[in-house]
Amino acid sequence: MSTKSGDALSFVPYVELDELIDAIPLYGTTITPIIQSEPGVGKSTLLSLIAERNGDAWRRTGDVCPDDKYDYIYVDCPVKDLGDVGMNIPVHASKQLEYYASELFMLNSPRPKIIMLDEFMKSPKLLQIMFTRLMRERVAGDIPLTKGSIVFGTSNNQTDGVGDGMMAHAGNRVMMFRMRKPNAIKWNAWAGKQKISRSIRAWVAMNSQCLASYLDGGQEDNPYIFKPNKMMLSFVSPRSLAELDTVMRNAPKVSANMTLAAACGTVGEAAAKAIVAFLSIEKELISTEDVIKDPTGVAIPEKLASQFLMMFNAIDTITTQDELSSFMTFINRLPSSEVKSVFFTMLFKTQRTMRLAKNNEQVNAWGANNLDLIS
Repeated sequence: MSTKSGDALSFVPYVELDELIDAIPLYGTTITPIIQSEPGVGKSTLLSLIAERNGDAWRRTGDVCPDDKYDYIYVDCPVKDLGDVGMNIPVHASKQLEYYASELFMLNSPRPKIIMLDEFMKSPKLLQIMFTRLMRERVAGDIPLTKGSIVFGTSNNQTDGVGDGMMAHAGNRVMMFRMRKPNAIKWNAWAGKQKISRSIRAWVAMNSQCLASYLDGGQEDNPYIFKPNKMMLSFVSPRSLAELDTVMRNAPKVSANMTLAAACGTVGEAAAKAIVAFLSIEKELISTEDVIKDPTGVAIPEKLASQFLMMFNAIDTITTQDELSSFMTFINRLPSSEVKSVFFTMLFKTQRTMRLAKNNEQVNAWGANNLDLIS
């Protein structure tokens, strides 16, 4: 991913979400990583993903399992004020003020903390100053965190134009990272695990540019993505595509007009019109079951969108080697190399089908003969 000319960090490499899940615990005990990305690409999920990687049970509600290794603390920085972090309390015996840290930091618990300062660079400036000791010294107020505690933050790119900023001396005390926006393959692999609507996944596979970044070159005419120089409230992002799942699953219960309006308000007009069109196509598809029964005889849909949808239907439903071999016979009949390569990629990116694919002779033969499509 390249960056716009003039961007002060244009030389800095981008890192993947998976890399950050491993790197934050390594660096975060002594220096505070700040993760930057454009809106809606998943940076706010990092705390729960780190907990999952640790085998802990944290959820955004803050529920804590007694067997967790860490206390997981989410701080929504833009909505916090000084009193939410701590305050001076009069001590009548000494006639002095004593600083009391907020229970937000769970200082009564002996476990080390993993603290995420979400949208840190949107914090009020005074709050950023107050967080300096937390980020540099692992101290909340005047109370040290348990040894081994980790602190990290997230924020948008300053070029996103959504109010993020940090004073230079503060920036010099932290570790800045640029997080890469997931591409269509990575998002679809995640979306399959979350059981996101097949029509959304198929549309994303067909229109991979919907997950491009405005920082990439040549995206001026991309109608789907976030652009800081446009007045945009609804646009395609990994987050808004996931939220669109609610719209698509409830489409049979409301009018077509309501479905389109809801989709427009979630992912923007251009993407909404294209994705909603998939609903009518889905009714015309040949089922995976029928394909498996007669892979050489069933008709091949003329529309590329229908072929993509059938492919995702198969990814979600195939459970045996015989079913996969039969469907591969059908896939090999398709004229589109794009559909074939996406099907092959999703087989190996989907945990449920990965083992089937590795041990399937037809899949391995196709991969060996089509390295140019999957490399």
